[in-house]
Amino acid sequence: MAYSRSVDPRSGYCDANSTFYSKRPTIALPADPNLSVTAFLASRRHSGTTALIDAATGHRLSFAALWRSVAAVATALASPPLSVRKPHVVLLLSPNSVHFPVVSLAVMSLGAVLTTTNPLNTPVEIGRQLADSCPVLAFTTRALIPKLASAPDLRIVLLDDSRRPSDDGRIVATVDEMIATEPDPARTAGAVSQDDTATLLYSSGTTGTSKGVVATHRNLIAMVQIVLNRFKLEDGAEPETFICTVPMFHVFGLVAFATGLLGSGSTVVVLSKFELGEMVRAINEYGATYLPLVPPILVAMANQSRLLPLGRVRRALSGGAPLSRGVIERFREKYPAVEILQGYGLTETTGIGASTDSAEESRRYGTAGMLCPNTEARIVDPDSGAALPVNRTGELWLRGPYVMKEYLKKPEATRTTLVEDGWLRTGDLCYIDEDGYLFVVDRLKELIKYKGYQVAPAELRPCDTPRHRRRHRDNLYRAILVKLSSISPQSIGKSVLY
Repeated sequence: MAYSRSVDPRSGYCDANSTFYSKRPTIALPADPNLSVTAFLASRRHSGTTALIDAATGHRLSFAALWRSVAAVATALASPPLSVRKPHVVLLLSPNSVHFPVVSLAVMSLGAVLTTTNPLNTPVEIGRQLADSCPVLAFTTRALIPKLASAPDLRIVLLDDSRRPSDDGRIVATVDEMIATEPDPARTAGAVSQDDTATLLYSSGTTGTSKGVVATHRNLIAMVQIVLNRFKLEDGAEPETFICTVPMFHVFGLVAFATGLLGSGSTVVVLSKFELGEMVRAINEYGATYLPLVPPILVAMANQSRLLPLGRVRRALSGGAPLSRGVIERFREKYPAVEILQGYGLTETTGIGASTDSAEESRRYGTAGMLCPNTEARIVDPDSGAALPVNRTGELWLRGPYVMKEYLKKPEATRTTLVEDGWLRTGDLCYIDEDGYLFVVDRLKELIKYKGYQVAPAELRPCDTPRHRRRHRDNLYRAILVKLSSISPQSIGKSVLY
């Protein structure tokens, strides 16, 4: 950005309005108000050929096949008897797969709203989301259909199988049948505005139970531009190959690997679930250059007794929690050719907010990075409400084109999180130093993070009431383990993501 006289070029702090401004160059965003994120991605020029690879089977989807499949699925969705349209909600309940981006992009191209959920959530947890979001259709695998028992009238499209005579009566199609549909541009050409809702992802927010985060096409388009700029993947750049180890139902996986990176010509190698040996095999077999991780995987790699063969990998991308100096140094000592990049974001900011974009920036140990392009921040004293200057700790407020529209059906939660002039209260206690680096030091949120997962105390088992949490701290941690055990029997202590 062009700094005024009152903005310190070193820290980005403006003493006139107590606001920090991003030190990174401003990124231009498309002016056309009638633009979906799908159309925006499809319009980007690049030299890539392979869009998606299934790591387990080796099945490849070219960019031509990707966009043809998206158009076919969108046509099938828009046609009777489904007749999906704006503002219908469509649920995607699935592990990572090459179908995940196809379905996501097809749904959003129609102006319909995509909602996702963790396939390892319990039927009760999924039922709450169904009741709140009211989807008209669900894409899921045969094995996961029992988790939709609370919605007996919900129509289902199978992602992984053909239909059988004995099928659940709710099954109306398979994704392969949809992909075989002849695309009809006229049927799918309904106007979509950048201000229309694109996704409805669920987050615990600042306090309490899970809430639907309403993100618009404008939010996702801004995210795409920022992500591609961060990875130096703008028009004309050489495509890269990313191993997708993170779940696509999560904001980071959805907006980066199921949407954003596909606009750069880069290849996304999809792991249906995480396993260290399978990840290493896929890295070498498919020539991965970028390796997105959560901290437990990076720690496991740094602690391996033997050197893992990482082939062409040049950069490891870590998010979910800050890395300690010891972890970074151990990893660098073992893999000196691999840069570590870190990032900070929330579901409410479409997964972005601050990042380290080079090895040099990541050497500022403990930092979440510098503010992303097009971003403003304030550090606010949680008691007095006063905005604070450099090196003072308070609640981080963010403002940018990627900040959510609202929480679905939660006006009070929206009012307390989105405050005056578009500022988002993050619930994180932070400070920004004299060089413009953000440090997260604590949380105001009633929220627990474990292995990159958010666990809201309000969503733990009933035995863990607020009174019990205060009086019996060990019960709280036991409840966390129960919660995580319901996510995956092997998740505790083994860095399993899905």
